[in-house]
Amino acid sequence: MEAGNRRRGRPKGFGGAKPADTIQALDRALDVLDVLAASDGLTLSELAGRLDQSVATMHRVLATLERRAFVEISADRQEWHVGAEAYRLGSAFLRRSNVVERSRSTMWALMQETGETSNLGVEKEGHVLFVSQVETHETIRAFFPPGTLSPLHASGIGKALLGTFEPARIDRLFRGKDLERFTDKTVATLAQLRDEIAATRARGYAIDDEERTTGMRCVAAPILNVHGEAVAGISVSGPTHRVTDERVREIGERVRKGAAAVSRLLGAPR
Repeated sequence: MEAGNRRRGRPKGFGGAKPADTIQALDRALDVLDVLAASDGLTLSELAGRLDQSVATMHRVLATLERRAFVEISADRQEWHVGAEAYRLGSAFLRRSNVVERSRSTMWALMQETGETSNLGVEKEGHVLFVSQVETHETIRAFFPPGTLSPLHASGIGKALLGTFEPARIDRLFRGKDLERFTDKTVATLAQLRDEIAATRARGYAIDDEERTTGMRCVAAPILNVHGEAVAGISVSGPTHRVTDERVREIGERVRKGAAAVSRLLGAPR
């Protein structure tokens, strides 16, 4: 491609950002958004402490972000939160695929049929990124707000997606890595994970049996696109006293059929 016709958007020779190429003020502003997104609200001094910055510097960053509605402050407690504009721009990620829209009615149906929370997640850099949720009205419930990341090996959706991967891809993801243990039931070795993946394929759905959070179970299945590739996973999650051993098979079949229905909407082969 000639230089005059080179696609715009990246400088010539762009190969990924290097430390010397980054803009410090922008980097600091993005750090602020990252920290706020992971919290339920922080004061100016708390935010400065978290990021090891001066209060004056944090005030300037927050004032700039507030002017563009990327952050907002609660008048009662003087705590800063992520603003509406950050959500609007973040939603552009979801528009890259219509899987969220196509899944919504199935997620509502699963929540109403099972009485438990339904989730939608995609694979992102070795993790599950939760992108949508329909919450149950029960007081005790699973909660994975959009944007939450969870390791593939300790997630129902993660194991459902892994069940569609080729063995070589699984090896690349986990070779030489320790599987983080969250509870005494977490799958802790690659050999155990391979067994879990085989069981998932045989059942048609995956089970997270208190492997990420004690007292919580999750049942999940993969959603496929027109090429038969897994583009997302759908799940039902709830406390073990409601998602009992006896109910797992019933919920699993509902989730499997729900995933198949969404897959058909995306043009997946029958």
